[in-house]
Amino acid sequence: MAEIQWQKFTEFSLCGLNAKGKAVVSKNGNEGESDDTRPGGPLHRRSFLGGSIAAAVTATSLAGATTADAVTSTGLKAGAGRAAIDIPPSLLPLDGFTTVHDDLYVRILLLENGSRRVALAVLDLTSISAEAITAMRTIIAKASGVAPADIVVTVTHTFSAPHVQATTTSTAAARYVEQITKATATAIAAAVEGLQPARVGFGTGKCDVNVNRDVLTADGWWLGTGEAGSSDKSVGVTRFDHLDGNPLAILMNYSVQSSVMMESVMANGDLPVTADLAGAAVQHLEKQYGGDVVGFFLVGSCGDQSPAFRSKRYTIDKDKKWSQVDAQDAGWLLLTVQGERLGTEAVRVSETIRTSGDGSGSTVRLVTDTVTVKTVPGGHPTGPTTTYDFTPTGTADVPIWILRAGNGAFVGVSPELSTDTALAIKKHSPFPHTAVMSMLEGGSKNMAEAQSYARITYEAVDSSYAQGAAETVAAKIGTMLHSLRG
Repeated sequence: MAEIQWQKFTEFSLCGLNAKGKAVVSKNGNEGESDDTRPGGPLHRRSFLGGSIAAAVTATSLAGATTADAVTSTGLKAGAGRAAIDIPPSLLPLDGFTTVHDDLYVRILLLENGSRRVALAVLDLTSISAEAITAMRTIIAKASGVAPADIVVTVTHTFSAPHVQATTTSTAAARYVEQITKATATAIAAAVEGLQPARVGFGTGKCDVNVNRDVLTADGWWLGTGEAGSSDKSVGVTRFDHLDGNPLAILMNYSVQSSVMMESVMANGDLPVTADLAGAAVQHLEKQYGGDVVGFFLVGSCGDQSPAFRSKRYTIDKDKKWSQVDAQDAGWLLLTVQGERLGTEAVRVSETIRTSGDGSGSTVRLVTDTVTVKTVPGGHPTGPTTTYDFTPTGTADVPIWILRAGNGAFVGVSPELSTDTALAIKKHSPFPHTAVMSMLEGGSKNMAEAQSYARITYEAVDSSYAQGAAETVAAKIGTMLHSLRG
């Protein structure tokens, strides 16, 4: 049986007064993903993720959290802000990247009830270090009054962004973290300034811009376009409104890695920074609302999901041999079209959401817990194989975050979940609107489901979690969801 290490419980109620304000700040002053094969890349991408999560969780003081009393309701307020992470030419090349195609952003959603506040920070990054998370928490806490344990940091998982390395690594690494913290300060200031009475609503759509990436080759299972594999096409949309019915923040939840331009080198030799698919989708959404709305991308079960069309992609021939080709500059059209499609569906669904009243009948709870699972030594797959030792060698505590907002629930974990795991969580959830998220707290390695271990897929070999971990986590989440609903 899974061992529960700690639990934290906070309750809010939704209601409000009448006010309106803006919460937007404009810009200012592998293939595997296992080995970083980018020019100049000094770091294994997946080993970096695996090494940062434990320290990140410790830094939040969550491990020592205790049950908290419910807060007296004085109404939900919400505010949102965004700011670009400035990467000046003098900072390039950085982690192999030589130019910036489009900006990376820090976006922050701030929720308040009475004297308590909670914040969600979403960054256009592959991952983020524990050191940088701690720095962000310090800034957010000071500016907003949110307790550090109530600040959740996650990433969109774009693979076309420099790793956030320790500031002691180099002057460039220190400057990069400084730029991230500057953007964080600007975004949280906007969220605090725009904080106002709000209400929330949910909707679900469908978009076909993702595909299962597991394919059978002559040498075993590898990466590619697995059309017959599991893939969740649903787009979950959450809309926070002013009390006059106009949106102030829109969150989209979709299962895909933002890797359209991953490792794609341009004809002139440049390796560009881009927020990729998540950024393009959110950019389209924000443009439709004229800049008054802050859009958020919450990455779902991305472990076995890639964009339907990638610039640097795998191809499988008639003999089931695999190879890679790179569309280079032509890849930007693939990114634009897919981002536009996903963003368009999020906008369509958003326009069908109708929040009503002052929300006084809705309850919000933030619950955090952890479950102990078995682990294996994580591999660094560079090609398919038909043999691998998955014998467990240890255990690890997997944190779980659940935010309930009325009839909606946001379920978050650090590992990259696979589609079947997320679908099972949604199927058994008592909530009509359930968003499943990966990559919280900087992210960690894949957490594959049973079939992936049987096939010896990339996700299974890349994982540091043993077979059965995903099922254990899903079962714990189910228990927590039913407890919240009850």
